[in-house]
Amino acid sequence: MKRNQIEYFDGPGEAAFYAPKMDLMATDALGREWQLSTVQIDYFMPERFELEYTDQNGQKARPVMLHRAIVGSPERFLMILIEHFAGAFPVWLSPVQAKIIPITDAQHEYSRKVFEKLKVEGIRVEIDDRPEKMQAKIRDAQLAKIPYMLIIGTREAESKSVAVRQRDNQDLGALNINDFLAKIKEQITTKSLNLIK
Repeated sequence: MKRNQIEYFDGPGEAAFYAPKMDLMATDALGREWQLSTVQIDYFMPERFELEYTDQNGQKARPVMLHRAIVGSPERFLMILIEHFAGAFPVWLSPVQAKIIPITDAQHEYSRKVFEKLKVEGIRVEIDDRPEKMQAKIRDAQLAKIPYMLIIGTREAESKSVAVRQRDNQDLGALNINDFLAKIKEQITTKSLNLIK
């Protein structure tokens, strides 16, 4: 820890009975502390099981065992992640990264083309072609915390663009589909925590 200049604190009296251990602690959005990964030295199990190996000098030696849990409990790790982001995952982590919302049935054909283009580029995308009002579809996408809503009306279909709205209700206006694709792919590649500016 010292050599790598990692901030740490000693926790005397904690549950490490038989040797030193290192725990990675994380704080969630509510300020609660959780143990994630751990690495612990174990001198006793190799002794108990009489484990040995041949060292570089041809001598029998007793190994030191390391116990490690990279993410601890996967369920707890996911719970902490969900709480930390309050369900509003960054784009690269979001199960659905963009929701296409055609205003009327007349835009379904163009919406399908946008869907296919994004899907081919690896974007996790869905189309909301339910017979609901546009505002209801936008509200549902925002409640699902989908990062981007791509609204498609007559103007967007004619200009081969999409009207981009973010889950935080910010309206980015019309963007060429290739420009939007470049921006979202950059966010995914760089693991950005922010939405498009």
